[in-house]
Amino acid sequence: MIRALAFLLCLVVTPLAAEEVVAGLSRDEVRITANFDGSDILIYGAVKRNAPAATEPMEVIITVSGPAQTVNVRKKDWRLGIWVNTSAVEVDEAPSFYAVASSGALRDVLTRTEDLRHRISIPRAIRSVGAPSTVENAAEFTDALIRIRTAKNLYQKLDNSVKLYDQTLFSTTIDLPANLVEGPYDTRIFLVRGGVVVDDYETVINVNKVGLERWIYDLAHQQPLIYGLLSLFIAIVAGWGASAIFRYIRF
Repeated sequence: MIRALAFLLCLVVTPLAAEEVVAGLSRDEVRITANFDGSDILIYGAVKRNAPAATEPMEVIITVSGPAQTVNVRKKDWRLGIWVNTSAVEVDEAPSFYAVASSGALRDVLTRTEDLRHRISIPRAIRSVGAPSTVENAAEFTDALIRIRTAKNLYQKLDNSVKLYDQTLFSTTIDLPANLVEGPYDTRIFLVRGGVVVDDYETVINVNKVGLERWIYDLAHQQPLIYGLLSLFIAIVAGWGASAIFRYIRF
């Protein structure tokens, strides 16, 4: 009896959320093979309601973030006829891949405070602190990193790419490039009303090397001596074979 009363008290003190995101993925694993040239993930879901919908329009934001890395960003200047590194900033955490898709323009559907709290936009997803005091305009190094990775399709800002149906269902497709880093890719879905996040959902997409790619990767990292000797042997055989073919052609 006491346990039942305690359970009912918890329900009263902590009511259920008025809206809750329920989502799924077309696949939760991506396999990198020798001929891997990219993939795409369909992310879809619905909003489960325990009360009538709010009057503010519903917006949905979806992010996919690859494993975080420490990155050294260097600036080069033309000195005495050559390009030389003049300054550098270490970015503490930068996702190897980051895509943010939204049902509208991100700046219109999310407030800056909520972006800061949940680290949703690309600049907020990157953590860069403690730049050297000798470096001026350290923010330019983060901007350069974003620009470079955007050109390589590793950072994607996809406004108006999440489709909404009857303010209940949603879906979008995220294109994954061929140059992915192996590891877990955190996927977050945010339900937004009036610029404020009212609910969120998290899941993971696992990206793994398989087949020949996995064997070579494991050999190089776990048995570097064998990997080096094997590479040397292949180079010697290839060179000898090419020499033999050219001698045969010459005669």
